[in-house]
Amino acid sequence: MRTELKRVLENPNHNKKQLLKWAQSFREVVFLDSNQYHQNHSSFDWLLAVDAFTSLKTDYYQAFEDLHQYQSQTKDWLVGYLSYDLKNATEKLVSENGDGLAFPDLFFFQPKKIFYCKDNVLTVAYLYCCDDEMESDWAEILQIHPTEYNSKPALTIQQRISEKEYAERFEKMLAHIQRGDIYEANFCMEFFAENAKIQPLSVFQQLNAISEPPFATFFKNNYHYLLSASPERYLRKEGSTVFSQPIKGTAKRSEKPEEDERLKIELARNEKERSENIMIVDLVRNDLSRTASINSVQVEELCQVYSFKQVHQMISTITAEVSEAIPPVELLRTTFPMGSMTGAPKISAMQIIEELEVTRRGLYSGAVGYFSPQGDFDFNVVIRSILYNAQNHYLSFSVGSAVTAKAKATDEYAECLLKAKAMRQVLGDK
Repeated sequence: MRTELKRVLENPNHNKKQLLKWAQSFREVVFLDSNQYHQNHSSFDWLLAVDAFTSLKTDYYQAFEDLHQYQSQTKDWLVGYLSYDLKNATEKLVSENGDGLAFPDLFFFQPKKIFYCKDNVLTVAYLYCCDDEMESDWAEILQIHPTEYNSKPALTIQQRISEKEYAERFEKMLAHIQRGDIYEANFCMEFFAENAKIQPLSVFQQLNAISEPPFATFFKNNYHYLLSASPERYLRKEGSTVFSQPIKGTAKRSEKPEEDERLKIELARNEKERSENIMIVDLVRNDLSRTASINSVQVEELCQVYSFKQVHQMISTITAEVSEAIPPVELLRTTFPMGSMTGAPKISAMQIIEELEVTRRGLYSGAVGYFSPQGDFDFNVVIRSILYNAQNHYLSFSVGSAVTAKAKATDEYAECLLKAKAMRQVLGDK
């Protein structure tokens, strides 16, 4: 079905930039970049997929069934996203808050052309219908001079709710916890700009450069864009093993090495942050057990602190073994949305989130990733991400934090602003 060839790259970072600029002429683009972040579970350093041969676009109704049929019939590379509102397909939930972005609930496509690099070896895989273009495309790519972007758009970013209203809604969330309705919930707020005109590739490259996360994404579907600097993996399937790596727990970085190390140690020892993380680990273990082989769910890593350019994060790794008889899409359906973006118990948390948040999440806190021809997959969590509709010039990014019984509104609000810092910076917000 595909013609493949391999090339050894002498300057993979330069070639990556050439490919990404070349890709901009296509209607559909997905670029996934690990930024060479050390990972135990990764199939490639970066991947670029362009130009839909077939595609699936749908709202939440029967979305997982449609995706299962598409993936099982295609048995090829598929790239795309699951929006948060697919929760409405698996539970009796609704999404009625405002939405300025108007992204479809689910979108995947089968790329005609795909490039992925591992350890400086580039694999190029074209469908038979266009494999006669491989050599001419590569010659064209090598002639491209990547643009170095330094200028930023000068946008005025607005908050959807004020600090005062955030505190009021936070207290209502806390009241639910004190009543025992939930133990924890992820409470988010939106930042937005109207009449926004940006160069999406420029903004992505600057965001990626200042964050260098392991799950960066540039996504384009016609006039819908996602520019993501996500540090979090949602779910990966590799053979018979699945991995989930929820993040709960954030601390700022310092330019002073001694202070930076102190902040890292304080995060590792912080009882509130550890309790948040452990609650979500229990939720993920429960989600994975719905499809896992008996007694195969394991916590490989608990509350480990990792350092990124912008923040320290507390990450846990949960693994499970699954039978070959279970379809790949079923593994997603039974665990989506990810617990780190909902709370516990999951359904109650999602109901309360819908009640207290004022913006429809859409693709934010959903997932972007790929299926391989073998049925393996890897999906990130859409956080630290800018969403943009180039047709109506609406730009949006959301940030959130976990609310638990010990949480304080002032602390969680400050954490939200910390998470928003990189996105505001690349958008030129004053």
